[in-house]
Amino acid sequence: MVILITGISSGFGKAMAEKLSLEGHKVYGTYRKTDAFISGVTYIKADSQSAPDCEAAVKEVLDKEGRIDVFINNAGMGIGGPLEYSSLEDAQRQMDVNWMGMVRYLQWVLPAMRRQGGGKILCFSSIGGLMGLPFQGLYSASKFAIEGYCEALRLEVAAFNIKVVLIEPGDFATSFTAKRSSVSSPEAFEVYESYRRSLEKFEHDETSGLKPEFLASKIAKIVEKKRPANSYIISTLEQRLSVLLKAILPSKWFDKILAGYYHL
Repeated sequence: MVILITGISSGFGKAMAEKLSLEGHKVYGTYRKTDAFISGVTYIKADSQSAPDCEAAVKEVLDKEGRIDVFINNAGMGIGGPLEYSSLEDAQRQMDVNWMGMVRYLQWVLPAMRRQGGGKILCFSSIGGLMGLPFQGLYSASKFAIEGYCEALRLEVAAFNIKVVLIEPGDFATSFTAKRSSVSSPEAFEVYESYRRSLEKFEHDETSGLKPEFLASKIAKIVEKKRPANSYIISTLEQRLSVLLKAILPSKWFDKILAGYYHL
């Protein structure tokens, strides 16, 4: 299969590109900057915040291969901190990279898949797209947007044999933690006394989380499925349980559980 993955310079993207290429797929991947290239993978320099870059990346794959069987929207970033102290520029950037970046690529992927008679679209959401995480509100908002967009898209394109799948990872040990931009204002830490404790908690959970190779193996299996599920939570049992609890408990009860977990 011909597979296009966004954001393959590190983390999930790199692990998926390596795994899928080893399994015999023709893998193309976008990147902004990297000094480590995977043998057998075709790299395309593109920024998800640039519509011309997204169009050119999709066009390059179509010109060379004539089709895109699987599109994996993985590129993303995180901005943390109290929402009161998060700037409008941060909010716009968070949505522009995580949500609009996906939309930009799909503007060109969707017509190609419709013309070729089908395909699979895997879009990375997060457990943070299923529940609003304290001091990660901007990130959660961007993932909630991906959830809503993909739920609507799935229904719209089903008649064209295009499968839309949401990938909802939990905490993984990737470079995402180190690259996260967080509010560092002393006033924010002073006003929101629990901010520092929460920051330490979710950074600990991420750095001690599952390995990206685990997720890549799961994705390789999903890619091969003729009838994939609408969504896949890829996480520890504890985090899968948290999603279940949110679905069945009264919201005030679940809020107390989440507040306790993040030491609010």
